[in-house]
Amino acid sequence: MADEEIVQRYSGLARRALNGRHVTDCGPQAFADGGFGAAGYDDTSGLPGGALLASLGCGNPVAVAELRAGQTVLDLGSGGGIDVLLSARRVGPYGKAYGLDASADMVELARRNAAGVANVEFLHGTIERIPLPGRAVDVVVSNCVINLSDDKAAVLAEAFRVLRPGGRFGVSDVVVDGASDPVRRAAAEQRIGCAAGALTTEAYRDLLAAAGFVGVAITLTADHGDGVHSAIIQATKPAAPQGLEIRPMRASDAAQVLAIYQAGLDTGQASFETLAPSWEGFDAAKLPRPRYVAADTETGEVVGWVAASPVSARPVYAGVVEHSVYVHPGCQAHGIGRALLAAFITAAEDAGAWTIQAGIFPENAASLSLHQALGFRVVGTRERLARHHGTWRDVLLVERRSA
Repeated sequence: MADEEIVQRYSGLARRALNGRHVTDCGPQAFADGGFGAAGYDDTSGLPGGALLASLGCGNPVAVAELRAGQTVLDLGSGGGIDVLLSARRVGPYGKAYGLDASADMVELARRNAAGVANVEFLHGTIERIPLPGRAVDVVVSNCVINLSDDKAAVLAEAFRVLRPGGRFGVSDVVVDGASDPVRRAAAEQRIGCAAGALTTEAYRDLLAAAGFVGVAITLTADHGDGVHSAIIQATKPAAPQGLEIRPMRASDAAQVLAIYQAGLDTGQASFETLAPSWEGFDAAKLPRPRYVAADTETGEVVGWVAASPVSARPVYAGVVEHSVYVHPGCQAHGIGRALLAAFITAAEDAGAWTIQAGIFPENAASLSLHQALGFRVVGTRERLARHHGTWRDVLLVERRSA
């Protein structure tokens, strides 16, 4: 079903709700059996009847979003506004809850349902192009809407963009788990109103990681048959020092990444190497993910990076990586290296790494202290490993093992 068809479908449902009629976006029996709509909430007391009539979600994302007073939250595909109203209660009068929907009729319905509630605002637009500036919200929620998008990668990238560093992503959605007959699976998706097709749990994890999220957790809830489930999906945007953002490294960052690399080599304490590689060499030697940069939120200037290489091509070492973290010499001692390394550790474990290791010169006390603070331990010394600027040098091997 095309995006415009989906908008028209939900606009029709909104008009029914505006006329006081209960609506469902799938068969009534499937709607009831799947726990969709208001049945997914523990407490709906005090909510306007119109919001309950138009509740089409597949869970209760607000219950797991860890909303706190004073925060700003955005609901992607807010429909009749039930999750926005619940969020507004939790963030309180000094917080704010945004709702975004592609259907103008749904926005009208939600605004009517929220009449008199001061800390809510409903926006008309698409979840693939969110009409908010970057780093505008603390939490992104959504209730059974992302599965309707034909460009789920764009949705997750936009969610990452609008979140502040350390912000949280907590949604209910439909996913596919495990092998199943594709025809039966498609029939199950259609039965519950998943018009654009659900992602597998593996694909959801991959797209969240590509967008830059860490700490990804997918918890299956209702089973709709043939491998199709409702699920709670949670993730976090990496925390960063004030004025900075940690995001995935891009090819357009190449010149700045390599300049920081060279500046680190020039100190004589970072590596036996003396010249940074070409971008082609760098790109070929490093794993595609995770790679992060720390960038200034005003100028976009890159001030640090972290990336890793596999230690061996043998399958037994698939979960063992060797990382590098570099911060511009003029920006050190500001917590940038710690933030980059913390994000990398979580993302690497998300990807299945069980050992992260590095070699550090004993004289590089700052790097050694940073790594030890984040759970690395010295496992040995490689004495007189090689000559560096005419001097034989030792290297400490440090590693961090996943629990």
